[in-house]
Amino acid sequence: MPGPLKGVSVLDLTGVVSGPFATMFLADQGADVIKIEPISGDITRRSRAAIDKKGEFSALFISSNRGKRSLAIDVKSDSGREVLAKLVAKADVLVQNFRPGTMERLGLGVEELRRRHPRLIYVSISGVGDTGPYVKKRVYDPIIQGLSGFADIQSQPVTNRPQMIRTIVCDKTTAVMTAQAVAAALYAREKTGNGDYIQVAMLDTMISYLWPESMSQYTVVGSEANSSDPNDRPDLVFKTSDGYLTCGTISDSEWQGFCQATGDPELAKDERFASPAGRSVNATARINRMQEYISQRTTADWLERLDAADVPCAPILRRSEIIHNEQVIARGLIAEIDQPTVGKVRQPKPAARFELNESKIAGPAPRIGEHSQEVLIELGYDEAAIKKMVVNKAVRLAS
Repeated sequence: MPGPLKGVSVLDLTGVVSGPFATMFLADQGADVIKIEPISGDITRRSRAAIDKKGEFSALFISSNRGKRSLAIDVKSDSGREVLAKLVAKADVLVQNFRPGTMERLGLGVEELRRRHPRLIYVSISGVGDTGPYVKKRVYDPIIQGLSGFADIQSQPVTNRPQMIRTIVCDKTTAVMTAQAVAAALYAREKTGNGDYIQVAMLDTMISYLWPESMSQYTVVGSEANSSDPNDRPDLVFKTSDGYLTCGTISDSEWQGFCQATGDPELAKDERFASPAGRSVNATARINRMQEYISQRTTADWLERLDAADVPCAPILRRSEIIHNEQVIARGLIAEIDQPTVGKVRQPKPAARFELNESKIAGPAPRIGEHSQEVLIELGYDEAAIKKMVVNKAVRLAS
C-alpha cells in the first residue's frame, strides 16, 4: 500500500537539519518531496566529513534527506525564480527556513503566495520566531539549548555549570513538531479547502517540550520559591561491576521489587523511602543507596533480578552496541539501503508504523541536482531550455 501522504507535493527550500529532517518524515510517509538546493549543494553535504569520493555526501545529509528529489538551482536568477513560481503553483506544501526577509526578496513571501494559491500550506521554520529582540540573530541548536533551559537541566551536579546535550536535539525536535503540524494542516484543508500559514520556532518548540517536568517548579504562579527543583538529584545512570544500567522505582511496587532484588530485607524498612512522596523528597539519598547495591553485581545479573521483580530496567548501551541489541534486532529497526557513490548505508526505519498505509524509506538521498532535468521536464521545459539554464549556471544537473 502507498504511504498516507501519497499524492502530496512538498517543496523543500530548507537547509541544515530542522527543515530537511521534517520533510524527510513526509517523504517516508509517501509525499513527493522536491529539495531545492543551491548549485553548490546543501551545506550539510560538506558540514561533516565526506563519505564518498565526489564529496557530495556526509552521513548527516543522507540521514536528513533520504527519499527526496534534488533540484539544484540558482533561486536568485530570473530563470530560477520562474521555475520556483511554477513549482509553487503545483505544490501542496512549501517549507522554508531562511532568515527573516529572504523569501520576500525572492518574491516568495507568504502573503503573496497564499493570495495566489489559497490551498498552499506555507511553513516557516525559524530559530526564535519573527518578533522580539533576537529576531536577527543567527541561530543554531546550541543557541536554543542555552535559551530554552536545556543546558541548565544538564548542569553538572557539583559545579552547577550548564552543559549542552551532545546531539542537535532542538533541530530534531522542531522537525518532528513541523511534520506533525503539516499533517494537521493537510487534514484541515480537506475539510475547509483552505491552506494555512504555519510558523514553527525552535525556541517555542523547546520551551513547550521541556515544560511538563523540567519546569514543574514554575508551573504554579506564586509557588516558585517553595518548589523543589526536580532536577536537583543524581541521574538514573547506575554503574554495575562491569558496565552501566538504568532503572526506575516510582511506584510502591517497583520500590519493593528493587528491595527484593537486592536481597537485603533491611532496605525495605527504611522509612525515608516507604512512600512515593518520601522517595521524591529523599531522591538523592535513595539513588545513592541504590548505587551502593548495584555496584556489587554485573549488569546481566542485575537485569535478571530486576526483570524478575518487575522493576523497569535496561542496559545503557554504547552507540556501537545499538545495532546489535536484541530488542533493536527483533523490531527490525535498522534497514540497509544502497546509497549511490557511497555504498550500503544504515538507516532507521520510520518510527510511526501504519497498518494500511505503510510508511517506508522512500529511497537514498539524492546527488546534487540528480533530478533537476526530471523536474524541469515535468514543468514543461524542453531540452533546449534546460541546456540554456545549465549554460547560464542557473541550474545544475548531476554529473
